[in-house]
Amino acid sequence: MSSKAMAALVESLTKLPGVGNKTAARLAYHIAAMKSDDVENLAAAIRSVKLNTHACEICFNTIDADKVICDICASDKRDGKIICVVKDAKDLDAIERAGTFGGKYHVTGGLISPLAGVSQNDIRLRELIKRVDEDKVEEIIIAFEPTVEGDATSLFISRLLNPAGVKVTKLARGLAVGADFAGTDSLTIAKAIENRVPV
Repeated sequence: MSSKAMAALVESLTKLPGVGNKTAARLAYHIAAMKSDDVENLAAAIRSVKLNTHACEICFNTIDADKVICDICASDKRDGKIICVVKDAKDLDAIERAGTFGGKYHVTGGLISPLAGVSQNDIRLRELIKRVDEDKVEEIIIAFEPTVEGDATSLFISRLLNPAGVKVTKLARGLAVGADFAGTDSLTIAKAIENRVPV
């Protein structure tokens, strides 16, 4: 890179998921060619999302800073006896786009992964168990990506909750192995929820 500023931007962009050096360089050159106002708006939007959002106190979905809980948790039209457990807010958004799930959510913030040093204590499972007890939840739908980590976390949650008499199901395997929800079409997600199976 001929410019230190460009090199620094490329390095920053490679920290985004799925962005390698080539994609980061392409994005950096695109940003450099944008109008100043557009660059300022982009920078402001990035700052704003970091400064003006936080986690819902109940489900840990990403919400605006002026709210305490998200609209889904606050809604009396959603079935609080069914909780769909997802890894992160983008997975929640993908399921919401499918438009077929009428329950509530719980965002774990990660998956159990011993190789990456992530244990059950590093994700929001204690909070999930507390919700199950306090809200008398009848069914937990596990909606993790079909990966080794997703399957291991699903099994762990099932072993935690089955003795308490809670029905634990997971999405049907309409999702490709290794697929993430954000890149999956709404119909596939809707069918996976509809055809969920016991864990």
